Amino acid sequence: MLPEGNELPVSTYQAKKLMCPMGLEIQRIHACPNDCMLHRNEDKDLHQCKVCGTSRYKRGKPTDNADSDVSENGPPAKLLWYLPIIPRLKRLFANEKDAKLLRWHAEDRKNDDFEEFGDEIRNIRFGLSSDGINPFKDLSSRHSTWPVLLCIYNPPPWLFDEMMELWSTGIHVYDAYKKEYFQLRAMLFFTINDFPAYGNLSGYSTKGKKACPICEENTHSIWLTNCKKPAFMGHRRELAENHPYRKKSDLFDGTIEDRKLPPPLDGETTLSKVANINVVLGKKGVGPPKGLLLNIPGKTKYGIKVRKDMELMNIRPELQPKDIDGRSTKFLPLSCYTMSKVEKTKFCQCLHGIKVSSGYSANIRKLVSMNDLKLLGMKSHDCHVLMTQMIPIAIRGILPNRIRHTITKLYLFFNMIHSKVIDPGVLDEYQRDIILTLCELKMYFPPSFFDVMVHLVSHIVGEIKVCGPFFLRYMYPFERYMGILKGYVRNLNRPEGSIVDGYASEEVIEFCTNYMDGLKSVGIPQSRHEGRLSGQGTLGGKTGYSNVSDYQESHFNVLQHTTSIDPFIQEHMSFLR
Repeated sequence: MLPEGNELPVSTYQAKKLMCPMGLEIQRIHACPNDCMLHRNEDKDLHQCKVCGTSRYKRGKPTDNADSDVSENGPPAKLLWYLPIIPRLKRLFANEKDAKLLRWHAEDRKNDDFEEFGDEIRNIRFGLSSDGINPFKDLSSRHSTWPVLLCIYNPPPWLFDEMMELWSTGIHVYDAYKKEYFQLRAMLFFTINDFPAYGNLSGYSTKGKKACPICEENTHSIWLTNCKKPAFMGHRRELAENHPYRKKSDLFDGTIEDRKLPPPLDGETTLSKVANINVVLGKKGVGPPKGLLLNIPGKTKYGIKVRKDMELMNIRPELQPKDIDGRSTKFLPLSCYTMSKVEKTKFCQCLHGIKVSSGYSANIRKLVSMNDLKLLGMKSHDCHVLMTQMIPIAIRGILPNRIRHTITKLYLFFNMIHSKVIDPGVLDEYQRDIILTLCELKMYFPPSFFDVMVHLVSHIVGEIKVCGPFFLRYMYPFERYMGILKGYVRNLNRPEGSIVDGYASEEVIEFCTNYMDGLKSVGIPQSRHEGRLSGQGTLGGKTGYSNVSDYQESHFNVLQHTTSIDPFIQEHMSFLR
């Protein structure tokens, strides 16, 4: 099959032997089975955990009879695979094209404000992300693998001993673009996680009545006795002191709000809180509201328990459970946002008929069940696209105006904050709008809906002020990449080892392709429609003719929903008033 004179390896062994010299270091670090410690540095020869006393070996070999050479005592009970950072940074700068891209942020964009660190434009800004994945794909398993990923923020937008060394003294690195040696330093710029992973990695408790890591002790929550969960209902504190919502107790939590929002923590106070923190590791024994709108059983958050809590809070008496003569069951009145079957059918038909460009999102049609009239199988990015683009269109003409306008304002807020360019001058207005929107949501949705994830929306604008545009800290790329890592698993008994082996092989191939012209990079997806979309399409095309009035009506409808026309519409409305 292959031409004569080819030099391809004749076996897998020969291929691995060829790739081995070009591979970078991979460390295997033993860990305590209870996640208390890592057996490294001065603890690398210990046979048992110095915190809980558990043996580090899988077979539980008695430590009294253990060999002094830890490699002779059998496999470890738990293993951490670590890919050192410094050798990979040196290889990155050894390639002229990559070394040039790492200067982009300073030469083609505004310089940052880190005075000493920013003096050397080649210093690295890292973003760190981690999340738990099931390496066995669709197979049910309690096994969880947690890849820790580092990304670099220097290039254009198209463990820790090494990090301390890179920050304090740096390392001596050769720059292939400038043809010189320099002292490279690096810092951790962002951490990117979902909220449960944030709690696991930071040590802050993200559950309970003080679950907000930004408000901390100033977090306002109320305990729902029947639902047995906290509800975060204190956003009226951020309204103006004379705002009428502060006095309307029967529409919110049954109380009049006369408190002010506490000032945010300054840098010195925050540092004093974490300076002497002692994180104890180890195991301890202890999206869009589609369920609400579509009235899916078990997901409405408006069951008998929350209605009893509303009765205790003396709010919304029209929704409290009613007795039925001669029956032990209760009648639960419908809420103002509950859709009828006809409305749910229109809603699902609208989403079912949406078509988007290749690569824009998942196939929305496959996420809509017309038989059950509900959405299913959505990933986090699908929820994002639905919230910011599609649901505001799908609910038009279905829900009452006041409900629809409030939901639309919430989704438009998400659409605005995900822009790649944000004017800092409008951020305060965004903050006022989202607080008012959250208060209006509390007037219609049940208290059980307002968990800590809804509360965190009030802190997004503050995060943008500190860290910049939101799209730079998306979790979506990391979630997609973790899906790629799952594909590396070949040995189900050693999933982590398979992932590391697959990544190391790709690393070597990518290193080789950097020195070959005309080859595409490994891992960059190519659309199946590539090359098929040029020219004028005719397949499935329909030619239609309409009269002038239909054309003008369509043209006017498009103009009404164009952002650039909005100032003229507002001017016309002012003239009419």
